[in-house]
Amino acid sequence: MNLFEYISDRWDRLALQGLLHVSAVVQCTILAAVLGVVIGVAVYRSPIGSAVATALASTILTVPSFALLGLLIPVFGLGANTTVIALVLYALLPIVRNTIVGLGGVDPAVSDAARGIGMSRFGVLTKVELRLAWPAILAGMRVATQMLMGIAVIAAYAKGPGLGSEVFSGLTNAGSTNSLNQALTGTLGLVVLALVLDAVYVLINRLTVSRGVRG
Repeated sequence: MNLFEYISDRWDRLALQGLLHVSAVVQCTILAAVLGVVIGVAVYRSPIGSAVATALASTILTVPSFALLGLLIPVFGLGANTTVIALVLYALLPIVRNTIVGLGGVDPAVSDAARGIGMSRFGVLTKVELRLAWPAILAGMRVATQMLMGIAVIAAYAKGPGLGSEVFSGLTNAGSTNSLNQALTGTLGLVVLALVLDAVYVLINRLTVSRGVRG
């Protein structure tokens, strides 16, 4: 059986796996974005706080995926909970770092002008500073999403959803019938989905960032 026949015969299952993979990555990126922006807002005015937050988020990336899953499985068990926690933790660094950089790059004169017309501190943050920092935050989310597309494959080790099960089955059963088709299908599916998501980010950037800010 060639690759095309393999995909055709199992299209429904593969499509569902791809949908679950994208869904897990997108949801975890959104959760990480909320958490990362909150952390960034809390520390961006403090050089020490910014350095500590960035260092802690960086430390997570030094932990191998299998090792982190191995630590989480005894506590949270197999399945979605462990997958979500692992993916959110891995997505934090680019979002936290870009939030800090984006907010730190806002011209103080702009913030002062906003306060001068009577805006509250919260209003300045939400209506001025975060809007100006949005391109940097979006870029961090874009990087995080591409990272998670690959890391989510490893989550199959914890019975997580997605195309990782296809890749793992192909590698585990190497040499058997269709093992190569399984590995190739999972890998090529990830590449295609990653490109689609990246195109979505380009579209979001065009729709939400003004031409003046894009430069």
